[in-house]
Amino acid sequence: MRNLLDFLLRYNNFLIFTILEVVAFILIANTHEYQLSTVLSSTNSVAASYLEAKTSVEEYFHLHEENIILAEENARLKSQLMNVQNTNEYLIERDSQYIYSHLDWEYIPAKVIDISIHKQHNYLTLNKGTRDGVEKDMGVIGADGIVGIVSTVSEKYALVVPLIHTDINFSVRVATNELGGTKWNGKNFKYVNLTQIARHVPINRGDLIVTSGLTPSFPEGISIGRIHEVLEGTSDDYHTATIALSTDYSTIKYVQILQNNNRQDFDSIQNEVD
Repeated sequence: MRNLLDFLLRYNNFLIFTILEVVAFILIANTHEYQLSTVLSSTNSVAASYLEAKTSVEEYFHLHEENIILAEENARLKSQLMNVQNTNEYLIERDSQYIYSHLDWEYIPAKVIDISIHKQHNYLTLNKGTRDGVEKDMGVIGADGIVGIVSTVSEKYALVVPLIHTDINFSVRVATNELGGTKWNGKNFKYVNLTQIARHVPINRGDLIVTSGLTPSFPEGISIGRIHEVLEGTSDDYHTATIALSTDYSTIKYVQILQNNNRQDFDSIQNEVD
């Protein structure tokens, strides 16, 4: 208490001056519209700046959660879109002897937690596994097109073989509906080779290359890329061409795993044939 009294006695002039300044400031602000508006404007500006900064910080820390929500919503919308397309196709082809093998697809959103792109045998690791419904040989796509096929699954994770793997070959179709394949030469992760396209089939730079739909891992028509260059090959029977991939493996973060609800029936038929 004594120290407080000593402090007040020592700085009484300064304290009185400060109190009078505050009182004068309040009186001026309350009795003059211009000064009042200036004070309020300054106060609101400071408060707005604080709120803006606070919101920016909160948004930054919620980005991860928002990305997960967006990925799940994207997968849900794709499932609905695919079901609508499948229904239309079925109505068109219901009198045909063929039943499309890509009916009833569902999408499982996943995040890429590890990836290699400069090896001969590249892989992606996803944060979804058997507990999420993921199985071996399921197809994987990204926002721009095909990514790869699930090769190994654990309870929590899935290993994916991408297009940029020297031991894998994907079935594709070109603009003329001709069947072909892809093969990576192990060099540039942005390109793969187009294979098994007969030389009499016309192909041109910029032609879209899509999945063929002949396997249960992918529906027909998902983008693989576009023809980047048609080369003068050494074979008289087939074209030599490169495909610029739709998927950029150096930036990919979120994918969808394709669940074919007719996979069991497809495999059952194939087993009987084999």
